[in-house]
Amino acid sequence: MNNLSFSSFTLNGVDAQKFLQGQVTLHVERLEENITRYTAICDLKGRIHFGLWLTKLNPESFVIVTTQDQAEEFSKHIKKFGAFSKMKLEEASQVYPTLQGDTTTFSAEVTDIAAWQVQAIQHGQAYIDQVIEHVFQPQELRLHQREGVHYDKGCYLGQEVIARLWFKAKPKAWLHLIQGTGAVPAEAEQLDKSVQVVNSAPFENGYIALVVARPEALAELDVTVLDLPEYLNGDVARPQ
Repeated sequence: MNNLSFSSFTLNGVDAQKFLQGQVTLHVERLEENITRYTAICDLKGRIHFGLWLTKLNPESFVIVTTQDQAEEFSKHIKKFGAFSKMKLEEASQVYPTLQGDTTTFSAEVTDIAAWQVQAIQHGQAYIDQVIEHVFQPQELRLHQREGVHYDKGCYLGQEVIARLWFKAKPKAWLHLIQGTGAVPAEAEQLDKSVQVVNSAPFENGYIALVVARPEALAELDVTVLDLPEYLNGDVARPQ
């Protein structure tokens, strides 16, 4: 049984854009209206706390979708950090995903979440739920290649760590797509000391999964490494 589900929020008010600019990893001021981007709110260690599908209707009105198991915690976070901002967060409803190209959109129309999950994994669309919060850094998940992280914006939670990794270092492991046989591994499960599962789903008498791994470690496992979409196949490090 697939327990994955999603909650939609609205954030409205004159301070909505300014507040989000200081919270999420993408440049909210440059986000085009009515375009959905997957982004993150990180902790002070630079690891993703909340994964968000963010849509700007206008600078004073946003729609935000989280996995349902993060919804309550996300709401408390926004109300805590935004207590003195002129805006209001309201939980709207349960919503359902559809993959359109390389972007997931949501609506009230019921869709097959299990099918979406397989499609999202195949397209490298890693997502964060409660099981894997505080585990991965945005760069490890190739979030910058999805326009979910911008390195030329102002401060936000975890920004110093994330910027240091981008400008002065390189992740030792990063996102790969694999297919295997046997039981479906759980999120956060270590397949090897250098291979950790992000998202997984049943697929063709086995499983398909997104993992953060060192490439050489994958060669030692009994799995098939599949190609990600071309824009996610490049080096995750900053071009020199």
